[in-house]
Amino acid sequence: MIVESKGAVREITINRPKALNALNSATLRELEEAFRGMASDARVVIITGSGEKAFVAGADISEMADCDAAQGREFARLGQSVFSKIEKCPQIVIAAVNGFALGGGCELALSCDIRLASFNAKFAQPEVGLGITPGFGGTQRLPRLIGKGPAKEMIFTCEMIDAHEAFRIGLVNKIFEQADLMNEARKLAEKILSKSFRAVSMSKLAINAGLNMDDESAFLYEAEIFGMCFSAQDQKEGMKAFLNKKPPKFL
Repeated sequence: MIVESKGAVREITINRPKALNALNSATLRELEEAFRGMASDARVVIITGSGEKAFVAGADISEMADCDAAQGREFARLGQSVFSKIEKCPQIVIAAVNGFALGGGCELALSCDIRLASFNAKFAQPEVGLGITPGFGGTQRLPRLIGKGPAKEMIFTCEMIDAHEAFRIGLVNKIFEQADLMNEARKLAEKILSKSFRAVSMSKLAINAGLNMDDESAFLYEAEIFGMCFSAQDQKEGMKAFLNKKPPKFL
C-alpha cells in the first residue's frame, strides 16, 4: 500500500502488481489503517492500483480456497467493514479504476463516492462462477447504483463489461485515456476542494443516510442537515461572497 499526501488530497495505491493487486487480509487491513489514520486535513482521497493492468483484480482466491463457512464469513465481514469505513468517511473518495476491477475490486470501487475509469478498465462480479457470492457489499451496493435488473445480470452471469458499458449503465461517472486518468482524478479533487468541505461532507452524509430511509424520513433528515449549515461560517462566507460577486474563501 502506498499512501501519498498532496495537500488536502491523499492518494492511496493498492500495491500488489504481481497479484494484480488482489485483496488479501493483510491488504484489507492496510487499507483500513490508511483510513483510520487519515489526518484531519485530508479532504479528498483517490484510490487506484499499481501497474497498468489492474485496479484490483478481486479478493485473493488463494487465501479463500480452503476456508470453511466460519472463515469465509469472517473474511466477508472484514471486507465489508473496511469498505463501509470508506463509504462513510467524511472525505470524498474517488476511485481511479485503471484496469481490471473484478469481484472485490468492483466492490471497492462501489464503496467510493465517485468512479473514474480508463478506457482499458473492465468490471465484473465473477463470484458465482467460483461457487460463492459477492461478499464485500456487491449484492447490496451494485443494485443500488445501477438498478436491480442490471446488477442481477452482472452477478448471475459473471459477465465482464468494458469501460464504455460501465459508463453507459452508470457504474462509472467518466472514462478517460489511461495516461490521463490520474490527472483527471486530481482535477476533480481540486474542483471539490474549491467548495465548502463542510457542506460537501454533509451532503455525502445526507445522501448515504437518506438512501436507507423512507421518503418522509429522508426529507426531514435533509432539512436538519440544511439547517445545520446555517450555524457555520462557510454559509456566511459563501452567501456573502455570492452577493458581493466575489469568489468565496472557505476554511
